[in-house]
Amino acid sequence: MFKKLFGKNDEAAKQIEIKAPISGKYIAIETIPDPVFAQKMMGEGFGIEPTEGIVVSPIDGEIVNVFPTKHAIGIKAANGLEILIHVGLETVAMKGDGFETKVSAGDKVNVGDALLSFDIDLIKENASSIITPVIITNSDIINTMDIVNDDLLSRGATTVLSVEVK
Repeated sequence: MFKKLFGKNDEAAKQIEIKAPISGKYIAIETIPDPVFAQKMMGEGFGIEPTEGIVVSPIDGEIVNVFPTKHAIGIKAANGLEILIHVGLETVAMKGDGFETKVSAGDKVNVGDALLSFDIDLIKENASSIITPVIITNSDIINTMDIVNDDLLSRGATTVLSVEVK
């Protein structure tokens, strides 16, 4: 009773806005040139064709995974939504070359906090694509998902998806 009376409800919000983690052009998930992502085998989401090599947090949450090859980071929101940011395609083969992480597993982050930086030109030379999938890896908890912006995205500022979890 007192929690509701004084506004100290600990239940996480079911609705969440996912901001752009990178500045660039929105890419529909179905058109990402990799069947694992395009066929949504890893989950719902979208892609970004980056115009700069900076990745920021698209949500408030906790870093749950920083891949040893530094090309991907997993974040979990308070409501349980899990997001994977996978910089480029076939970038695992680069073994971390051209990537610099700014966070570690267990770190708490807010929208806009720097997560990693990367060398776009090096990725263009050594990987199949610079397109960066942003995937909700536990899509089964999604109740509704709406695409809010499908044009040019500004890191940490542009809302791309509005998601409500079950």
